[in-house]
Parts: sequence; structure tokens; C-alpha cells
Amino acid sequence: MAEKKKRYGMVIDLRKCVGCNACTVSCKIENQVPNGVYRTWVKEIEKGTYPEVTRHRLPRLCNHCDNAPCQAACPVEATYRAEDGSILIDYDRCIGCKYCMAACPFDARFINPIRKTAEKCTFCYHRVEEGLLPACVSTCVGGARVFGDINDPQSLVSKLIGNNPVQVLKPEMNTKPMVFYIGADQDIMGARYNNLEKGEK
Repeated sequence: MAEKKKRYGMVIDLRKCVGCNACTVSCKIENQVPNGVYRTWVKEIEKGTYPEVTRHRLPRLCNHCDNAPCQAACPVEATYRAEDGSILIDYDRCIGCKYCMAACPFDARFINPIRKTAEKCTFCYHRVEEGLLPACVSTCVGGARVFGDINDPQSLVSKLIGNNPVQVLKPEMNTKPMVFYIGADQDIMGARYNNLEKGEK
């Protein structure tokens, strides 16, 4: 039987996220992300009414979907899928038309104000190719972010998905995201979360 190709994905265990934003900072430094835009960020959400109020953290990034609407929407094929399944952007081909931004249901893309092209999380493809972890994973102080080959049953990321109830953002969109959450509050994962987030990062 043919060996399955690598398919990289990420699990974010919200029970371990402390909201320190080390992931956000390390991503900006590693990828030289300009001020005012983010490849990954941690959304803070309040639920309830006083005095019964709870706070929830939801780290966000590109979901590297198996059924990626951004890839389908790109008129010049600047958005493409790498062999490991990661969704990447060819900056030399990108014309900055923002079609991919409109197509992404996760608000994971932005226009780089310096380069004038679309940009997003790449799972730190350049690091992974060298055998390193994405910057956000390597600096997560709580160990909330786990990255690896989902098709390898022995990988930690695969075991976490297999042994825990996991959630994805907006499953009704059928994009088949490769970012999975453990311990997420269901109210912040779908339409209600989207309404809270609209126009913010």
C-alpha cells in the first residue's frame, strides 16, 4: 500500500492557552510582518452579562483548508497548495486584487502594506522545510500549539486529534480546515463568534 503523503496541521489546546501573545510576537519577528497586520493573533472574547461574565481566548491563523476557497478565488493562481498541503502565496504572481481575502471565511488574509500583495500564515513553511517548528509553536509558553503530520498516526498532533473531542471554525462552510481546537466554547466557534469579531482583529 502506498505511503500517505505528509499533511501538516495544527492543534490548539485552549485549556493551555494563557493569552500571552508570544505566538503573535514571534510570528511578526520571524516573518517580518509589518505593523498593523497579523498572520496570527489571539482573539479575546467576553461572554455573559455582569456579574456572570467569562473570558475566552481563541488563537487565530490561516486554516490551510483542504477545500480552500481562497485558492479557488485567485484569478492568477498566485495562491497554491504545497506538497504537504499547506496553502501558500506566490508573491511574484499576486496582483493584490483581494479576491482571496473576500473568499476566506476566517479573515486570515491581509494586504501587505509594503509589498502590496496578499499575505497570511504559511505554517512557517521555510522553517518546516528545514525541520523546525513554526515560530508560534516553538514559542508557545503553555504548550497550547502542536504542529505535525496529521497523516502520521504516531505524531503528537494526530494522537491529539484522535484522542480528544476537537472543533474547527465554521464547519458549516465545508472548507475542511487543518487547524483544530481542543476545549473550545461552541458559542465562539461559529456564527456568534463571527458577529463578535466582525471588523476586528
